[in-house]
Amino acid sequence: MANMSMERETLRALADEGNETALDRLADLADTAGDLEELSELLDEGSMHAGLLLTRRAASTGDLLELQRISDAGYSEAGKELDRLLKAPADGRRA
Repeated sequence: MANMSMERETLRALADEGNETALDRLADLADTAGDLEELSELLDEGSMHAGLLLTRRAASTGDLLELQRISDAGYSEAGKELDRLLKAPADGRRA
């Protein structure tokens, strides 16, 4: 467990210095842990990978409000997913 903590600290230090790969790795760790708060914070820091992971989660549960929030935070693909879900027929069939 100490190794994971050291890895997180190192990744955080690298991310704070502008290393995008480290930021993406932090997002992967947060996603694996199911830590949506950390993923949201990473998105707010500019991690588009965190935006992708949050969008996948929100789309799979149909959370339209979360998709809007993710889009507003700067991940445009969440807005596209939101539009797709809003345009889908309620009964799942195309007219």
